[in-house]
Amino acid sequence: MSKRTAALGKEGEDIAVDFLKKSGYRIVQRNYKNKLGEVDIIARDKEALAFIEVKTRTSLAFGYPQEAITQAKQRQLNKVALSYLKQYNLLQSSARFDIVSILLDNDCSAPEVSIIKNAF
Repeated sequence: MSKRTAALGKEGEDIAVDFLKKSGYRIVQRNYKNKLGEVDIIARDKEALAFIEVKTRTSLAFGYPQEAITQAKQRQLNKVALSYLKQYNLLQSSARFDIVSILLDNDCSAPEVSIIKNAF
């Protein structure tokens, strides 16, 4: 991953956290990593634990940000989430996968942010 890509990802995650907080989510953890992979954000939305993947793009040249989450990425996130639930004894908790899609405009206007709850 290039420095530019990493910086864009970090900026997107910061925007996502602000958006989620304003939407009533309570952030539990950012960038949770284990041997199976990484989840960008883990947050509580009412009673549900949401495992959130953030995708940020600066144009639609390669499609919408959320379209970058392939079935392989979904399987990996599923494994990481299950491991997290086991580690923290939360297997009985309500859990889901959300996607925060961010489109940054080069003319410095406000980012376009949307959330897809129960994305997969």
